[in-house]
Amino acid sequence: MPTQYGVNPNQDVSLLDILDVILDKGVVLRGELIISIADIDLIYLDLRLLITSVDKLMESNERKIIGEEEAKWSIDQKRAAGSN
Repeated sequence: MPTQYGVNPNQDVSLLDILDVILDKGVVLRGELIISIADIDLIYLDLRLLITSVDKLMESNERKIIGEEEAKWSIDQKRAAGSN
């Protein structure tokens, strides 16, 4: 039976298939690395990695901008209605 991504569990999956799903959906990796000696933290790294295609990133930014514009318009409409 195919899974959520249309891959049969008994079917071989290539690296290209995996990259296609990652670039289409996007992946966020986050981690922390602390280097310490004698319980004294010397180095702290907060790592964040976003892997996606440029098209998906642009599409996401466009949706965010449209959402912000709609929210601003809605607030302006409520203020205008409240002042009447």
